[in-house]
Amino acid sequence: MSAGLFALLDDVAVLARLAAASVDDIGAAAGRATAKAAGVVIDDTAVTPQYVHGLAAERELPIIKRIAIGSLRNKVVFILPAALLLSQFVPWLLTPILMLGATYLCFEGAEKVWGKVRGHDAHKAPVAALGADAEKHMVTGAIRTDFILSAEIMVIALNEVADQSFVPRLLILLVVAVVITLVVYGIVAGIVKMDDVGLRLAQRSSELAKRIGRALVAGMPKLLSALSVIGTVAMLWVGGHILLVGSDELGWHTPYGLVHHVEGYVHHVAGVGAALAWLVNTAASAVIGLVVGLLVVAVMHVLPFGRKDQHAAAA
Repeated sequence: MSAGLFALLDDVAVLARLAAASVDDIGAAAGRATAKAAGVVIDDTAVTPQYVHGLAAERELPIIKRIAIGSLRNKVVFILPAALLLSQFVPWLLTPILMLGATYLCFEGAEKVWGKVRGHDAHKAPVAALGADAEKHMVTGAIRTDFILSAEIMVIALNEVADQSFVPRLLILLVVAVVITLVVYGIVAGIVKMDDVGLRLAQRSSELAKRIGRALVAGMPKLLSALSVIGTVAMLWVGGHILLVGSDELGWHTPYGLVHHVEGYVHHVAGVGAALAWLVNTAASAVIGLVVGLLVVAVMHVLPFGRKDQHAAAA
């Protein structure tokens, strides 16, 4: 009987070691998948602060919390099951769906650029002054934009772990969804509350703390304004890049081939070749995003329902 007990304990130990190894493998794979999606994560981090720019200080963290919860819901409830099912049964649909979302992202970015050019943004009232309805509308818009960026993140992560079986793939993507959401919105919360930290430092007795505090208070509005611009460019960049790569995957190789050719040409420049190649791809993606986005903006302003929405917004 003791021999049987020891054999059972030995089997349990083996299973425990296998389970630990599986957890390690899932953690490592999740880390690789997260790193692969880092570019879009940076874009997501740059896009989000523009939605709380100009809000009352006491509303910033609650708004970020609502957007973060919406972002996690996007990833876990909608994108993850859909991506897993599509990749399992109709993987060819992933690219067209992503390109459709990318077109919307280009439209969002181009509409902001068009608003800047026409000077509409200068006359916008602060969200806090417009009331709870405007705040709700702004949060909905932020979550909708996050949906596209989150979809890109999750699909990149999915491609990175495509060789895994279904359950490990599911667990890895869940880890990626939670970690990326915490990282992005943790950083965003830190950015938008940095001016409050500056105010507290400015009230300290230490002269160094006061100088740092004053610098933070003076610098944060400029940083938030810069992030708003970066966020708009990021929308165009990410959207354009998805369209560029997607068109190549669907058989239209000319745009991606041209960009790839220029990338290869500048890549041989000593010392800065890799950076130049990245800049070429990024600039081309942003231009494609802006052109596509402006075309959609033009269509939306011509179509009857587009004009109706515009009049409603003006009212």
